[in-house]
Amino acid sequence: MANISKTNAARLLDRARIAYDLIPYAVDENDLAAGHVAAELGEDIRQVFKTLVLNGDKCGHFVCVVPGNMEVDLKAAARVAGAKKAEMIHVKELLPLTGYIRGGCSPIGMKKQFPTFFHSTVTDFEYVYVSAGVRGLQIKINPHDLIGFTRGEVADIAVPM
Repeated sequence: MANISKTNAARLLDRARIAYDLIPYAVDENDLAAGHVAAELGEDIRQVFKTLVLNGDKCGHFVCVVPGNMEVDLKAAARVAGAKKAEMIHVKELLPLTGYIRGGCSPIGMKKQFPTFFHSTVTDFEYVYVSAGVRGLQIKINPHDLIGFTRGEVADIAVPM
């Protein structure tokens, strides 16, 4: 594989001495969905996690990391974050808030450390994929290492699509 530029997320994992692999994939600007990413990687969509940023009425912003074949359950996510209700942030807010763009949002290395919640199936796998912080590049990582690094919590926060 040709030289792959390290992203900020990868450099942070290097600094923490956490093992991972950077896995490139072909980007389709018209299809940024996790299903496309999983197909390009040749991996089970349940192992390809998407990073979503929400805003809770009582807790502010928080992050949900859910399998590609599921969608965040807003009520469950709000409950675990300590809010009565929560909603997805508008895509225009994503870059200024996190430093990442849609289709390239990683739970690692956001501008600020937000409370982070992983769907409970994350620990079912030896490794999972999350965005490396840019479109076209995924991080393959042990889920326990990922949860520990992000100081995340595991909870039932998603439902099948």
